[in-house]
Amino acid sequence: MFQMRNVGGHVQVYDLRGNFLFSADTEQEAREELEEYEESAA
Repeated sequence: MFQMRNVGGHVQVYDLRGNFLFSADTEQEAREELEEYEESAA
């Protein structure tokens, strides 16, 4: 599970502990990167 925050016109993604993971230009881009992130962590 992850949390997305819209900050200054872009999306920041955090894990459940509140650790910053990455930022993206759009929510769609963030979701795509999350899929890649989860695949690489598996």
